[in-house]
Amino acid sequence: MTTNKTPAKSAGSAWINLLVDYGPLLVFFLAYRHFTPKGGDAGLAAVVGVTKSTVAFMLATVAALVISKWRLGRISPMLWLSSTLIIGFGALTVFFGDPTWIQIKPTVIYVLFAAILFIGLRFRRPMLRDLLQSAFDGLDEEGWLKLSRNWAWFFVFLAVLNEVLRHFFNKDNGGFETWLTIKVWGVTALSFAFTFAQLPMLLRHGMGELVATEAETTTPHD
Repeated sequence: MTTNKTPAKSAGSAWINLLVDYGPLLVFFLAYRHFTPKGGDAGLAAVVGVTKSTVAFMLATVAALVISKWRLGRISPMLWLSSTLIIGFGALTVFFGDPTWIQIKPTVIYVLFAAILFIGLRFRRPMLRDLLQSAFDGLDEEGWLKLSRNWAWFFVFLAVLNEVLRHFFNKDNGGFETWLTIKVWGVTALSFAFTFAQLPMLLRHGMGELVATEAETTTPHD
């Protein structure tokens, strides 16, 4: 199979995808660690840290939209949807001074994406292709349908996981930082592992190895 993407160009796009997808979340984590007062009341510390870091999160999300349009020439519908919800729930977090809103945000995004994918599957339309606005060279229709199905169920799993984590680690018990750490490092690593696990199926459905490498960094995210 031939492709017009050079390895250098593919690698460059992969790094931009990673920056756009996970850069704002990393900014949120680092800002929280920076702004959270050391010592004192855990609840108050969480509110102060979350309020300031949420503003940084929102600004980084807007920057990610600009970078995506500038360097990739597009903003995928999935990025538009997730960014809109980040800004919306971020605004609620800042306005009410309540970290609960930003913790709920991932669950809402996961449920929304899962619903979109399941509705598409009902009509045998691979909505993941539309959400990502990406057509991996050579991947056939059946491959897209399977990928949409797998991500739909994975989003359901992530929604349940986030609600469990939010129940045990929140501002009321001083566990917000634990939730955020798991969200940034644990859930992100889990998403990459799940994405990597899809590659054998993608290769069986016509996707070339070069493009499969790019697919590892073109992942649905919140």
